[in-house]
Amino acid sequence: MATEVILRQYVEFLGNRGEVVKVADGYARNYLLPRKLALRVTEEGKKQIERERAKAEVLENDERVAAQALAAALAAADISIGRRVGEHDTLYGSVTSSDIAEALNARQIVVDRRRILLSDPLKTLGEHVVAIKVHRDVPASVTIKIVAAQVAGQVDSPVADQAADEVTEPAPD
Repeated sequence: MATEVILRQYVEFLGNRGEVVKVADGYARNYLLPRKLALRVTEEGKKQIERERAKAEVLENDERVAAQALAAALAAADISIGRRVGEHDTLYGSVTSSDIAEALNARQIVVDRRRILLSDPLKTLGEHVVAIKVHRDVPASVTIKIVAAQVAGQVDSPVADQAADEVTEPAPD
């Protein structure tokens, strides 16, 4: 049996705020109504939705503007993540959504790791474009550069090699 409800806010894969939708009785009773995501279709419920709609449109516009600003910051961000690599430029490990979230947070761009849309962890060096869900109407992406990182024990410069040789020579008595 189906129940008609009025959505109080956007519910993914179901509908937008203010829409009347038919859902299964259990879904309405056990999920939508207890979480205050919907109201039963009654005259009182329709009046309440109309009152909430004006407030919600202002709030929705503010959220969209904030999401557009975040999307612009993400597009302008220069994110490099260093990882240890093997002989043939193969990564030891991979770059996950948590790593990307940490790198963004270090640049004062706060993004929840669950909003980073990675189908699989990144496992190769180079540039990768990663989609981020900031708002349902605002697409956003960030370019992540995965580079080879220096390991603490490795020294590549000749000046550093010379300094290391000087330390190992015994001091004259």
